[in-house]
Formats: sequence, C-alpha cells, structure tokens
Amino acid sequence: MRRVFITGASSGLGQALARAYAAQGAVLGLVARRGELLQQLCDSLPQPQRHHVYALDVTDHAALAAAAADFIAAEGGADVVIANAGISQGTLTDYAEDLPVFERIIATNVTATVATFTPFLTDMRARADSAACRLVGIGSVAGIRGLPGGGAYSASKAAVISYCESLRVELRNSGIKVVTIAPGYIDTPMTQVNQYSMPFLMPPEKFAAKAIATIEQGCSYRVIPWQMGVVAKLLRLLPNAVYDFAFARAPHKKRNLQQK
Repeated sequence: MRRVFITGASSGLGQALARAYAAQGAVLGLVARRGELLQQLCDSLPQPQRHHVYALDVTDHAALAAAAADFIAAEGGADVVIANAGISQGTLTDYAEDLPVFERIIATNVTATVATFTPFLTDMRARADSAACRLVGIGSVAGIRGLPGGGAYSASKAAVISYCESLRVELRNSGIKVVTIAPGYIDTPMTQVNQYSMPFLMPPEKFAAKAIATIEQGCSYRVIPWQMGVVAKLLRLLPNAVYDFAFARAPHKKRNLQQK
C-alpha cells in the first residue's frame, strides 16, 4: 500500500493523480487552498475515511510542515511526495504591477516545492526501504525555453527542473529517487483558457496513468506526452536567432491568474 502526499490536489493534474492513486489502493494526503473542493474530491474517492485533507496555501510553509508532520504521524511516513501545486499567469516586464504576480508565481511554483519536500526528507533517509521513496517535482515543457508573455511561469518551471536535478544528485547515495515530470498540454482548467492551438493535448486521466508509471520506475526526468518531449528537444537545439524569429509573434499567456 503506497502512502502518497499531493499538493495542488483539488483540480487538474493533482486531482487526476489523486484519483488514479486512490484507485490503486493508496492512502492519500491531499493539499490545496480550496478546502471545499478538496473535501468533495476526498468524499468521491474509494474509502474516503482513509485519506487526509489539508486545506492550506503552500506558500504558508509552517502550515505545510504541520500537514506533513500530521501525515507522517498518522501513516508512519510517505512513500511518494508530489509537489504539484502551481499557478500560471501571463506577465510582462513593462508593467510594474506584474512584479508581485511574478513573485507569487515563484513562491508557489518553486519555493513551495522545496517546502513540500523538506519535512519528509529526514524520515525518508532513516527508512530501511528508502529506495522505494519518491520526491516528485512537476515542471513543464514551458520551462525548456522561455515563452513570450510567460516569463514568470517559464522561469518558475525551469527552476523546478534545475532544482530537482540538484536534489537528485544530492540524494543519489540515499536511495531516494527524485523524479521530474514535465507535462506538455494537458486538458485541465489551467489550459482550457488558452486561446491558441495546443498540440498533443492529453486527457488528465491518461497523463496521471503515465505519470504514476514514471514515478514507480524512479525515472529521473520525463516529458508527458512523449511527442512534446521530441518537440522540446528540437526547440532546445534551435539557435537563439531562429528561436527568437519563430516565437516573436507567438500568442501570449493571458495576464489573469490560473491556479491548480
């Protein structure tokens, strides 16, 4: 039986992951700001009384640490910790009012990832079965190359990818696996507001199944769906001048906050 702690669980990718893990018989720790939606999710899962609900903002590090401590005490630890909470908004450097938004995106997408993992590390290191433990960071294809109008989101996801890589190397001799998953376009409330074409759009249920398989394998890094991984590699290889010309007129992400 897996014990899984998921942030950003009330909708989108987090909700899909929660449903898929619950269907496999896992015990869940569910974290999100929106307590009512979180409770509705829990009530809809198999054996809802087995799961733990924590309504909090992941930027409140004390509350997040308390939730982690409660889950560890109740279940004897966590096998999988998924730092999925994230927000997205178009930002433009021209506008001074976008600076607090930029800071909030970094705090939620990056710093909260660290704050999600930290409370679990001591327990995971001490366990005899530490090789079964997983710390999972949710990056994005948007973190591979900077997208116009999406500087804050692209920067945050690039940071998650690099941070998880650093952590993976730090924990190499501990047995704990650090898994980075970079979603492409997944059909969630966050992407449903996009007013442009989204290639290889994937249902969240299919994403969750592939993500869980990746997590169980302990794969260090994977783009889902794989087709977007090919696109991301090709974009990374483009010379800057070619990339700049191709994307200078790309549609911008809306300047209104989207959360998961």
